[in-house]
Amino acid sequence: MRYIDKIHTLGPTNTNCEKAAYKWLKAKNIEGEVILHDTLEDAVETLLTNNDSKSALLGCVVYPDLHKIVFSNLDRIILYDVFIDNTYDMVLASNGKCVNELNCIASHPAPSGLILDNYPTINVEYATSNSNAGLRCLQGEVDGCITTKAVVKTYNLKELINYGAVPMGFTVHILKER
Repeated sequence: MRYIDKIHTLGPTNTNCEKAAYKWLKAKNIEGEVILHDTLEDAVETLLTNNDSKSALLGCVVYPDLHKIVFSNLDRIILYDVFIDNTYDMVLASNGKCVNELNCIASHPAPSGLILDNYPTINVEYATSNSNAGLRCLQGEVDGCITTKAVVKTYNLKELINYGAVPMGFTVHILKER
């Protein structure tokens, strides 16, 4: 069993991946560091560039291009662990508007079905993470967002619909030993 003390994952703060990374470290009794990146693609690139055998990449099984990250790097990274954890509550939030006033929202591609399936007239702009979607809403770039309850609290957004926590799979990848 390899000792891991750094987890590279999706940021900014309050993503489900960040939450899962801290849970994984705690479950392994490791006082480690979680390093947040704009995308998992950036995270894996940092992992590969730093070539640190004590670092890992944590991804979410519904991350749109996790398969590309895995299959593009078969010669350099391996799957080390898989676990299930509940996400934060997933919510539709706004910067003050009601659901029927929303014209455009931000959402990471993974949970975008929450809005697309139920409100097909609302435009969806894709964000790099659930936290980034909340930040874009806070900054007024969009009327609303699909994000986490933690982001709603951090940015003082208006919670419109709470979809609840989702049991989710997370993967941990490490560098192949050479």
